Amino acid sequence: MITDIYDLLYQLGIKATYKGFFHTSYAVLLSVENKQRLLFVTKWLYPEVAKHYNTTPECVERNIRTIATIAWQSNPALLQTLARYQISRKPSTSELVAILAATFDHAGNAA
Repeated sequence: MITDIYDLLYQLGIKATYKGFFHTSYAVLLSVENKQRLLFVTKWLYPEVAKHYNTTPECVERNIRTIATIAWQSNPALLQTLARYQISRKPSTSELVAILAATFDHAGNAA
């Protein structure tokens, strides 16, 4: 599943040279495993990702925000398709994670 998430990030124009690439993919993986994490991203999801990568929740959020910016600039059409609703601005960090996690739910856990 993680390689499917990587593939999707690559399609969005995200390279593995960004720390946020791995923070985002792990956050998506955790969210697919348990949707409740999306309800408490700052108290549950980001701290869990931060612990896994030995960093702070604030760094995780900042790095995912960078990924959202790159995705919005690189491939807004794909991001729009994945969202399944009209996006008129760059998605927030939690929106991006939710959009990507939902992609795997709708596709039967494969992009």
